[in-house]
Amino acid sequence: MMKTEKFKILSRFIKDLSSETPDIETYLFVRDKIASYKLGIDINSKALKNKMVEINTTFKFGDTEKSTKKSYFEMVHTTIVKIKDEIKDKKELEKIILCDVQIAIYPHMEKTLINLLHNSGFPDVKFEKKVDFENLYNQRFN
Repeated sequence: MMKTEKFKILSRFIKDLSSETPDIETYLFVRDKIASYKLGIDINSKALKNKMVEINTTFKFGDTEKSTKKSYFEMVHTTIVKIKDEIKDKKELEKIILCDVQIAIYPHMEKTLINLLHNSGFPDVKFEKKVDFENLYNQRFN
């Protein structure tokens, strides 16, 4: 089955990129613990004119435990999309923003975040599991 494109990505850019490791003790501590760090995702959007939407996808990668020594990594990626005129349904629009666009930009975002982590002194970090936006989207409504 061929999927018709319901949107077009007009542009995308990194709005904010942050890597924080306060000192060498923290770095050495985090180096041993970073495998337990978790990726959090937050998505928000705002309508622009002419059926365009600005979507901000935030990746936060950090310690979910209550360690005093921790590093913190965050990336805000902005995508400007044009939604096809025939799309009027709010649910369909929501799925495009929270799922379809995310699937399209995820490989680029993941690569950027991994490069940030590697350049921040954590060369062994990789994300084994890809984020399943379809699944995340469906979970919201069940």
